[in-house]
Amino acid sequence: MSKTLAITLGGVAGAVALVGVITFCIWCYCCKNKSVSRTSETGSSDQSVQAGRHVGVELSVPEAKRFDMEELSLATKNFSHQNLIGVGKFGEVYKGLLNNGMLVAVKSRFGAPTQDFVDEARYLSAIQHRNIVTLFGYCQENNMQFLVYEYVPNGSVSSHLYGLGQVSDGQLEFKHRLAIAIGAAKGLAYLHALRPRLVHKNFKTTNVLVDENFIAKVADAGLRNFLGRGGEGGAGPSTQVAVDEIYLAPEVREFRQFSEKSDVYSFGVFVVELISGREASDQNMADLFCEILMKVQSSVEGGISSRMVDERLGNSFTSEGMEELMGLAIRCLEGSSERRPAMSYVVMELDRILEKEMKVSTGMGEGAAPTVTLGSQLFRPSQ
Repeated sequence: MSKTLAITLGGVAGAVALVGVITFCIWCYCCKNKSVSRTSETGSSDQSVQAGRHVGVELSVPEAKRFDMEELSLATKNFSHQNLIGVGKFGEVYKGLLNNGMLVAVKSRFGAPTQDFVDEARYLSAIQHRNIVTLFGYCQENNMQFLVYEYVPNGSVSSHLYGLGQVSDGQLEFKHRLAIAIGAAKGLAYLHALRPRLVHKNFKTTNVLVDENFIAKVADAGLRNFLGRGGEGGAGPSTQVAVDEIYLAPEVREFRQFSEKSDVYSFGVFVVELISGREASDQNMADLFCEILMKVQSSVEGGISSRMVDERLGNSFTSEGMEELMGLAIRCLEGSSERRPAMSYVVMELDRILEKEMKVSTGMGEGAAPTVTLGSQLFRPSQ
């Protein structure tokens, strides 16, 4: 009898163990399938911020904060006109003050509740980087959709270059513009290193913000993924699209093929704006691009025209530094996406240019002081 009982108990224990193993396997499989699955924008290999390494950045997907509409209404003083700080493709943007004392930027638009909106907000809120504007959370109520971002106090690069909020000449020196370019490039490089990759698709001077220390932060990363999902907000389509086309790579304008390299092209336009101090939407900008291209390709013969460089830069740059930055911009603006550099390489080159400029300006070079050509001596009269 005892032998029969032992056999029975052994069989029961074995069955329980087997069920446990099967349950554990099913649990592991489900957890794996719950990981974020996003379609890659391009078939090219991942690029990390570190040049020469192929290291993707895995994102955990936390539960993004779900705000109540009442909380956002209180924060923005019932979405008052005084708190309106802009209008973009997603919709109106309001400055808000949360109960915990945190300043935020609240983007709002009309839109029915969808799970896609929640999933996208969760994914984008997981992106944490010094040079990317953080998405704190979202709200869907009363046929309205809201995205709540960190508030970046110093406005966009666009406003500082040629808007009403222009800063002093000191903040517009060459080294400051290089530092802004580096910050923006690092932000894009991080997005491109995510696994799967995230392409910005709407990179431009108005989407690069600067904080109180003039650290650049890329805004609206992934925002295009929300467009067409029940939103009516945004600037007028005809005018806005015409302006945005200037930032788009040839393959995007013709075939709507976005990739990391189309972001690189947009970054090239951004750099030209930093150099020239002029909006890409300026009607004469096309001619300026052509002139810069020809001059950089034959810099030994023709030098650099004063028409290309923002006069506010004064003597704050060297000829070598300016020509190298222009050369990098031209590489980013290559018509063929395959010939454009990766953003990781762009970061490395910008760091190198800034380091050389800082050594010249502070006299850190070894031995005799280097002979440099400053901005006022750089320009040659046109023939």
